[in-house]
Amino acid sequence: MLVNKIGVVLFQLGGPDSLEAIEPFLYNLFSDPDIIDFPFARIARQPLARLISTTRARHVRHHYAKIGGRSPILEFTRRQARALEAELRHDCDARVVVAMRYWHPFTAEAIRELEAHAPDDVVLLPLYPQYSRTTTGSSLNEWKRRFQPNGWNPRVHAVTGFYEDAGYLDALVESIHRSLAAFDNPAEVDMVFSAHSVPMAVIDAGDPYQRQIERTVESVWSLGRWPGRRHLCYQSKVGASKWLQPSMHATIKRLAGQGSRRVLVIPVSFVSDHVETLHEIDIEHRAQALGLGIQDYRMVPGLNDAPRFIAALGGLVRASVTQSAVVALGD
Repeated sequence: MLVNKIGVVLFQLGGPDSLEAIEPFLYNLFSDPDIIDFPFARIARQPLARLISTTRARHVRHHYAKIGGRSPILEFTRRQARALEAELRHDCDARVVVAMRYWHPFTAEAIRELEAHAPDDVVLLPLYPQYSRTTTGSSLNEWKRRFQPNGWNPRVHAVTGFYEDAGYLDALVESIHRSLAAFDNPAEVDMVFSAHSVPMAVIDAGDPYQRQIERTVESVWSLGRWPGRRHLCYQSKVGASKWLQPSMHATIKRLAGQGSRRVLVIPVSFVSDHVETLHEIDIEHRAQALGLGIQDYRMVPGLNDAPRFIAALGGLVRASVTQSAVVALGD
């Protein structure tokens, strides 16, 4: 059984809620010291973030325009929060709030929302299955900066990753099974697992993200026992530095050149649909694939608020409260 009163913070990247919000969203992203870090970064980070966000906003504006003029990630995350709250209320007084890293509602807003509930235990749950300092690490660092005990001093627990969690893996396998069943002959399908790329400098510094991505794909493949062929690629590279390879663009081109005619893309590092899935995978790379002769191109939807995934999140919260140590709140 859980404690009587619990709070959960669902952390996500966030996304612009209008076309006008794209540039400030990107500025917040590229101002993050966990994203942009180099010698003399304290001096150069903000001017560089302003330059990148201005340039990038012009590039991606039409991407958001094609998916409704805004990111849907907040809507999906709020659905997840409502569903998880209902799941947890079977055995405790739960309140689940949303903290977006680079656009509203920010972490400080989520903290104020939780203060009204005043739970005894708080579980920090970044919605990134695989840990990276650029995602989970950044969200937890922001919590440490913003949370100041002031009459309310809960026990705070953190879920730092769930890439091998049985419930999460089962939810992903179920979703893949459903999408694969739409093909006439699954044995002819090239199954492309796509993860968000990160700079090689991050990996070389010891970040476990690549290893955890590979472990998730291996586990899912073992559980699914599908007859098709497995591939792993990375997407969403920004800038000229070296990032994780192979890219999704290169992978689709290679498969088409090898005569592949049926492709199923599985977004393995994303649990909610947003611009990287709805535009980059489902529009941009679909056009590339069809133009190269691939006849049947499909994408597995994000887990979003699928019941099996919500049950998995509930299990993570319960295990965190009953088994994990309290996290340090200082830097």
